[in-house]
Amino acid sequence: MSELRRLRYFLAVAEERNFTRAAERLHIAQPALSRQIRQLEQELGVRLLDRTTHSVEPTEAGRLLMERGAELCESADRLWRDVRGFAESERDALTLGYSTSTGYGTAPALLAALASAHPHLAVTTRLLPTADIVSGVTDGTLDAGLVRCPPPTPELVRTVVRLEPQGVLLPASHALATRDSVEVASLAGERLLVHPREANPGHFDAILGIFEGAGLAPQLLLRQLSFDAAHTPVARGEAISILGESAVDGLPGTLVWRPLRPTSTIELHLLTRGRGRRPAVAQLLRTASETARSEGWLHSPA
Repeated sequence: MSELRRLRYFLAVAEERNFTRAAERLHIAQPALSRQIRQLEQELGVRLLDRTTHSVEPTEAGRLLMERGAELCESADRLWRDVRGFAESERDALTLGYSTSTGYGTAPALLAALASAHPHLAVTTRLLPTADIVSGVTDGTLDAGLVRCPPPTPELVRTVVRLEPQGVLLPASHALATRDSVEVASLAGERLLVHPREANPGHFDAILGIFEGAGLAPQLLLRQLSFDAAHTPVARGEAISILGESAVDGLPGTLVWRPLRPTSTIELHLLTRGRGRRPAVAQLLRTASETARSEGWLHSPA
């Protein structure tokens, strides 16, 4: 499947005529994308793209690959889904990928509701980075994915299942920890702990947008670990962090979470393929809609 993935990467660059835009569309780091394209060219023994300072243009070989590559990817997707269908013919099954942040409250509630509504549905879950979820749903290795702020992807349908209120994570000793809520403007001068942008550009931009809306440009501290349940830099007083309210459960006693004012929300989406969806995916989407309604997930807080 690595060749097909590189083909998809090439098609994105060729369509965008720009590595940066293609990397954001594919939700991967630009250096990694460049390496994949170079490897594809090495494997084929031909230059596919003419690169200049400001643009990228397909070569004659690249144009041929563009013309036939999209059809090849679609045929491969259909074949993959059809073959998987044989393995799942005796019982319905669903493979759901979810990101770490959605695992605090959203994914468990959705999976519990799905088990209650469809007890015979065999569900396999995979905890994955956002980029792997997007690519997995696209190539058919995942039936659906639950993520924050996913990138627009033409092959995929994004369904909002939760508008999650955001808050600030602080050491319990912080001066703002005694407040019931925290004004974004009062965070001026604080260092902000964030994942690198390439991990999830949409979420990164949404968090920075909260501060920009208050006229702030915080100094950033990039997370060194993809998952750190102890929120070590915050606990040490090195930074603050912005988290959804579902992350409150299980916080160490040395930390407190306070909702932001004005209220800010982050969208959580279910990603599914636009075509060729199996019945189990339709069941998941119906259950997600019912769960969102019963839990009040789509109500914007005052």
